[in-house]
Amino acid sequence: MRRYPDRPIVAVGAVILDRGRVLLVQRGQEPLKGEWSLPGGAVELGETLAIALAREVREETSLDVVVGPVVEVLDSIKRDAAGRAEYHFVIVDYACHVRGGTTTTAAHGTDAADVRWVPIDDLDRYGMTRAAVAVIRKAMA
Repeated sequence: MRRYPDRPIVAVGAVILDRGRVLLVQRGQEPLKGEWSLPGGAVELGETLAIALAREVREETSLDVVVGPVVEVLDSIKRDAAGRAEYHFVIVDYACHVRGGTTTTAAHGTDAADVRWVPIDDLDRYGMTRAAVAVIRKAMA
């Protein structure tokens, strides 16, 4: 149960950089439906963080990635009008790269409405959260 959970949900995100671009997905599901973000999602029972991330990236973008080091760990909490935690994720973001270096084959999949390589200088046009932009910039450093 992701909506109104009884405890935070562990999730993973991928910062996939390539020649001054980052791979973004447009969320097809709540929370953040319709918004642009990093590929990723919830860890399933019995999965390691790295396996969950590789699965989520493959499902959302059709790309096979190598999971690298942790970039950031953060909370994503969305509260309803009454102040209750409607969604609460603890997100572990990793730097990743496409296995084999092929970056032109990204295509949106199950939970993503769209996927695209975005020049870092164009991030402001995608209305991403400040936290996501900060994670991307940290991964670049």
